[in-house]
Amino acid sequence: MPSFDVVNEIDIQELDNAVNNTAKEIGNRYDFRDSKTEIEFNRKDKTIRIVTENEMRFKAVRESLTGHIIKRGISSKALEFGDPEGTSHGGIRVIVSAKEGIDRDNAKKIVKNVKDSRLKVQAAIMDDKVRITGKKIDDLQEVMAMLKKSDIPLPLQFINMKS
Repeated sequence: MPSFDVVNEIDIQELDNAVNNTAKEIGNRYDFRDSKTEIEFNRKDKTIRIVTENEMRFKAVRESLTGHIIKRGISSKALEFGDPEGTSHGGIRVIVSAKEGIDRDNAKKIVKNVKDSRLKVQAAIMDDKVRITGKKIDDLQEVMAMLKKSDIPLPLQFINMKS
């Protein structure tokens, strides 16, 4: 019986490359000269720490990081920007976490969307992914197209297509 898995995965190396490109761009930009702006990526926790002097520079770093991530093929939905915190030197620190996996609530939304589509497929939640099975590959492709257009706040990938 044909099936595929709906997942939310991030290529950590591509995320690391995007952070490194952003750091290089910050070092070369004229408006960041003599500023105490730094960005670093923690591979273990999958978090990015941004420290800068003011809100304007943070917005510039955020735009640059988002642009580099999109160029690397990672959706901007995969990043969750935390609230800005003050530092002891009067600057701003923001922790950005990379969301990976499908949580229970979003998995239920995916299953509900699949059932509401009235296609002859079944959806099953399996840990941090959702498996879709059906008799026809055409139905599975319709489910893929429907999920791409849905309002789920996660970047979805479709893997393990078996026929």
